[in-house]
Amino acid sequence: MNKTIRRASVFTLLLVLALLVRATWVQFYEGQALADSKDNRRNAIEQYAYPLGNIIVAGDAITGSAQTKGGDLKYKRTYTDGSLYSAVTGYSSQVFGATQLEGIYKDLLDGTDNRLKNPLDTVTGKRADPGDVVTTIDPAVQKAAYEALGDKNGAAVAIDPKTGKILGVVSTPSYDPSVISAGDSDAWKKLTKDPEKPMTNRALRQPLPPGSTFKLVVAAAALEDGLYASVDTKTDSENPYTLPGTTRVLANESKSAPCENATIRVALQYSCNNVFAKMAVDLGQDKVKAMAEKFGFNDKSQDVPVRAYESVYPSDMEKSSTALTGIGQFDVTATPLQMAMVSAAIANGGKLVSPHMVSQISDADGNVLENYDDSTDSKEIVSSSTAEQLQSAMQTVVEEGTGTNAQISGATVGGKTGTAQHGENNSKTPYAWFTSYAKDDSSGKEVAVAVLVEQSDAARSEVSGNGLAAPVAKAMMRAALQN
Repeated sequence: MNKTIRRASVFTLLLVLALLVRATWVQFYEGQALADSKDNRRNAIEQYAYPLGNIIVAGDAITGSAQTKGGDLKYKRTYTDGSLYSAVTGYSSQVFGATQLEGIYKDLLDGTDNRLKNPLDTVTGKRADPGDVVTTIDPAVQKAAYEALGDKNGAAVAIDPKTGKILGVVSTPSYDPSVISAGDSDAWKKLTKDPEKPMTNRALRQPLPPGSTFKLVVAAAALEDGLYASVDTKTDSENPYTLPGTTRVLANESKSAPCENATIRVALQYSCNNVFAKMAVDLGQDKVKAMAEKFGFNDKSQDVPVRAYESVYPSDMEKSSTALTGIGQFDVTATPLQMAMVSAAIANGGKLVSPHMVSQISDADGNVLENYDDSTDSKEIVSSSTAEQLQSAMQTVVEEGTGTNAQISGATVGGKTGTAQHGENNSKTPYAWFTSYAKDDSSGKEVAVAVLVEQSDAARSEVSGNGLAAPVAKAMMRAALQN
């Protein structure tokens, strides 16, 4: 064999070996990645070849499946009261994927979860019948929040303090997931480009300055630290208060309020900025941060099971900035979920039960695969004595202070209003907050709620936690106690 033929043969053999190596690599190493790729049409064809399992609220399915007309995707996802429950379900789309409960439990809902397979299915590779997701949502609470928020941009969360069950999660403006379930690109563009951001879950995934609702956290830190013996001990709080190291004077909303050296009870009742700004400085940022983190701030993995965005208490601040954090400003941010957790822990004697909005998951025959109500973790945030004192002070806020719009006949209600600055030099409409708890005087049934109104048609001068957010909280608490 001459040299030219020999070299050509060796080169050809190397090419064949390279092809074999590449084929082996693709088959055994990249095969799964290619199979799982969002661009692999076969995945969507398989997922929507059969009806999906359902998401359940109070025994009724709020999702369904409908046959499509033509195409290679046999079924599409449908929703009952889609706009009402979108902050709970998320969406499942043939083109745009799945989010929230639809995404977290995708394998369960399409029948590919291994827990759904019997031994024969495992051997044959047969697809199992899909399972269901049973939520903790109370439809009356959900509807009350949705209707009370109306056309406002806002969000609300309700929690059962004793069990951690999330009874309501609402974000407005909302959207109907049905319009994108079949992959309508025009509907998708309209939703994603809408400046009002209807697809943003404001209840769980949009942390904003909590304003004066954060004063509950500062008060808890002061009582636990022993800075003040009780909510009725006079504080060392000059009025007006000048931020440390600056010439800036921190004003109170009401110039006539009795805020100088006010007790914690009176300071919460009138929402005295000078008291809590000074209190945060006296405690020091580390102690305030430690208390905030006990309540759930700075937690990057807060799953309910939808991953909530981190609520933040900052570090490495000047004393002037620490003072501002005492009134829920500077770089403090919180979700409505987080502020509902604050009220829930206070209402539950100082113990926070891990919030969750899925009660259980089951197979097609109703057999429970996992029961989340049986594994309710709890931790002590503050002592029972501190919790009782804060409950009493919050009740004063509702009975005689800035939260009177949350009063409910036949129930004991405690709350805290908040109006957080928005924009440079407070140039934009403030955020209105209200966090609260209610206990039925007859049955003892309890609920904790947080409401945020981000934007409304109210005049700037009329924006307040009591005026905008407290009525929403009242509607939710009343619905929860009546069921």
